[in-house]
Amino acid sequence: MHDDQHGTAIISAAALLNALELSEKKIEEVKIVVSGAGAAAISCTRLYLAFGAKRENVVMLDSKGVIRDDRDNLTSQKAEFATHRKIDTLDEAMIDADVFIGLSTSDIVSPNMLLAMAKNPIVFAMANPDPEINYDLAIATRKDIIMATGRSDHPNQVNNVLGFPFIFRGALDVRATKINEAMKMAAVEALANLAKEPVPEQVNIAYGETRLTFSKEYIIPKPFDPRLIAEVPPAVAKAAMDSGVAKEPITDWEKYKEELLQRLGNDNKIVRLLLNRAKTAPKRVVYTEADHIDVLKAAQISYDEGIAFPILLGRKEEIERLKEEIEFDADVPIIDPKNDDQVTQKNKYAEAYWEQRKRRGVTLLEAQKLMRERNYYGAMMVNEGDADAMISGYSRSYPQVVKPMLELIGLAPGSTRIATTNLMMTERGPMFLSDTSININPSAKDLIKIAQMTSGVVKMFGLEPIMAMTSFSNFGSSKDRDRDQSTRSRNLFTPQTSRFVSRWGASNRFCTQ
Repeated sequence: MHDDQHGTAIISAAALLNALELSEKKIEEVKIVVSGAGAAAISCTRLYLAFGAKRENVVMLDSKGVIRDDRDNLTSQKAEFATHRKIDTLDEAMIDADVFIGLSTSDIVSPNMLLAMAKNPIVFAMANPDPEINYDLAIATRKDIIMATGRSDHPNQVNNVLGFPFIFRGALDVRATKINEAMKMAAVEALANLAKEPVPEQVNIAYGETRLTFSKEYIIPKPFDPRLIAEVPPAVAKAAMDSGVAKEPITDWEKYKEELLQRLGNDNKIVRLLLNRAKTAPKRVVYTEADHIDVLKAAQISYDEGIAFPILLGRKEEIERLKEEIEFDADVPIIDPKNDDQVTQKNKYAEAYWEQRKRRGVTLLEAQKLMRERNYYGAMMVNEGDADAMISGYSRSYPQVVKPMLELIGLAPGSTRIATTNLMMTERGPMFLSDTSININPSAKDLIKIAQMTSGVVKMFGLEPIMAMTSFSNFGSSKDRDRDQSTRSRNLFTPQTSRFVSRWGASNRFCTQ
């Protein structure tokens, strides 16, 4: 098993299957030109045949031109793909070809060759570092082309890292005695299918994309896709079992996938814990700034992954436009608190708010005006049981966001104080940072209560809390005079705390600020 041979074959075969699907062509019918006759080209072509390509539809070329069956001194590998067609050059081979596979040298394919190919041509120019034809030149020549290269600076990179170490992982986990054709084909199908699934937002961010989706520019997963480890090894392991080469079969596939995901580290373990809990009982979540694309994408992910049922607040026309842009087709509620269509609901919320706050100087008219504000409207939805949670703060300051919640949503049973806890992922592991925004100058009793509450949150994740405390700090939105505490006070806490956090952070323990 060699990555440049079988690895390239597996990754390019996955890309080819998806490219053929997009171009509405059948692998057993397409004409394939393979430029190159080395070990990688031979391995790729053999795997394509395993998926249904016809040997008589394949033309392979080496440095001397088309490999024909009337040529002398052919190696057994080249003879395997020798054609009976009376052609000699790449120019001739490319006429009416559906697929070009390049594993040779740079700049040997001309625009005229592309123009001679069949409708919706598939071109995999995989010579590195420079492909058989420049990517920009190829897509400028043929608008209907599906193009892939071996380069990371263009879409559809055929990168062997997509298969390694995942193929070996699956083989080793069932103690396979060999890596056979069935296991390779299973890896191909797993990669091809993964490209059709919704892409995690972290992958979009890593590649600077608004939304990667199965298309001519995305026929193969990206190397940074964290799902690879949970998709490819199980497929390979199952194929090993089905083909009789596994010595230690897997019986619990869900447990096996969880073990694979644990290899990604503690940060991902905590995220998975949150996701799994959310999926067991999805809640109705209000997104108060859904007319911002990042917020709407977050709502889309929560819906697609079964984490929550989004309720979108904001300018309805803008939300609908953005939904279309990111292909968010789900039928979810869209509410614009400023729209008169919501007058009945706003009046209902205004009266409830007025009842709660009228002894604190709030009039009914003021309450009605406040219900036109998204954060007040969203908080009232939670307060009145029309939603379970609310997410806000993308484009507004912290005080603007938190004030409605403090006024409307009551304390949890047994609680006497309000504080915040943020979970921060760091290179040393997760850290829980508490009360960074609410209590400006807490007393000793307040600090004890906040520490107790934070301890409960940390233990909810199955962790044993180790705590340190620092002095006051803020992000600039607080106007309280106590924010400007003395330098002496800050210096008293910070150096010692920094050492404390570093010491525990190095051993993946958890600290609360």
